[in-house]
Amino acid sequence: MEQQELWIKSTLDGTMQPSLFYRASAPNRPLLVGLHTWSFDRFNQIENMLPFATENDFNLLLPEFRGKNRKENPNCTQACGSPLAKQDIVDAIDYVIANESADPENVFLLGASGGGHMALLMAGFCPERFKAICAYVPITDLVKWSVENPKYGNHVDLCCRGDQAQMLERSPISYIDTIAKANLKICHGKYDSVVPVRQSIELYNLIYEKYPTSRVFLDIFDGGHQLDMKQAAYWILSQYQKKKATQVTG
Repeated sequence: MEQQELWIKSTLDGTMQPSLFYRASAPNRPLLVGLHTWSFDRFNQIENMLPFATENDFNLLLPEFRGKNRKENPNCTQACGSPLAKQDIVDAIDYVIANESADPENVFLLGASGGGHMALLMAGFCPERFKAICAYVPITDLVKWSVENPKYGNHVDLCCRGDQAQMLERSPISYIDTIAKANLKICHGKYDSVVPVRQSIELYNLIYEKYPTSRVFLDIFDGGHQLDMKQAAYWILSQYQKKKATQVTG
């Protein structure tokens, strides 16, 4: 699949924002939206996600959504789940649906770590846009995480200008009512030393207690801070080619 560099105008601030795009071989094929991790940009998930897109003939969109959540990014206050970052993803999806013949009924979202954080924020922003979402090892509460992992705490401070209200506004745990409307699988390694597994457990428990019949699922796997692309692919394809399961008898 040939890589295209797209520059898409933000509908919020009018700036031109970059994304990478890989077109499927046929029109009206599904779209996988892949989100980069905390410290990187749109290029860092090519190796993980392009093989899946190629094998299954999915379109692949890798948006920038304002870049790294780190001090090295001069625009870091616009990153880290800001309204601008979330709208960049929506704008990029709208662009490829309109201009690249992607199927609007089969849009899937996948991210890990900082990308998992952003995937959950998108579930809290526009869950209706996605057939299914998969968030691996996500940060769900920036206030707690900035204390749990001081290595990243200063980056959270910079992105949010040291404002706890901003941290909460950019935390998925603030949007459980909307996240509960998503078709979402959260996957977290039990032994994650970067983002504690309790981040995902606490979010899931809040959603389950209030919305027990929601299609939000939690998978605690034997591992650490990692993305298992094989399992992520299984979830995405299972929702794309969904069949009724056979009831098990006693």
